[in-house]
Amino acid sequence: MPGRPDKIANREVSAMRITQLAVSGVFLVEPKVFPDSRGQFLEAFSQPAFEEAIGHPLSIAQVNCSVSSRGTIRGLHANQLPGQARYMTCPAGAIVDIVVDIRVGSPSYGRHVAVELSAANRHALYLAEGLAHGFSPLTDEATVVYLCSTTYSPDTAITINPLDPGLALPWPGGSEPLLSDKDRIAPYLSEAEEFGLLPSYAACRARYDQLSDQALVG
Repeated sequence: MPGRPDKIANREVSAMRITQLAVSGVFLVEPKVFPDSRGQFLEAFSQPAFEEAIGHPLSIAQVNCSVSSRGTIRGLHANQLPGQARYMTCPAGAIVDIVVDIRVGSPSYGRHVAVELSAANRHALYLAEGLAHGFSPLTDEATVVYLCSTTYSPDTAITINPLDPGLALPWPGGSEPLLSDKDRIAPYLSEAEEFGLLPSYAACRARYDQLSDQALVG
């Protein structure tokens, strides 16, 4: 299937360029920005462009907005399958968004990709179901707006400690990290696997195929 999250995709359409990164299911979205004397215009999200690159549309059930100060780390968060896909943007300030492959059996299990999203670059990041992510401001304050394929479900939530030394994630330094109590006491990745909390790579791939097949039928 074109653009399926287990295959490499690099598509450029009129509104944006969408490129799969080193971890399958993680896509960088680079919208075309049109500046003029009034300011600028861009398409922050395009369903046709998204579907062409990913292989299925993004069903949007919830839109979240958070404002964070420098030193904050939000994450690492994911959901049990069928999971929650996310489309991340940063309309004010700048953040580093870090996605970790927690799909047991994945060729890139335990690896991460880190992407800067900012009001300056206008990039977005899409992560498919079964992946965990977190973010931290690179500026004194940053606003993050993200589209979610499902509504919040605490019963299916997965939380991994973002300071897991085994992951060694490249969070910004310079101050003591500010975490929620839930994130601070969350298990390390190895512990979450031992507890049976993580999705399997095979189940995630089956989910991606299901979404692509539904798009074809539709």
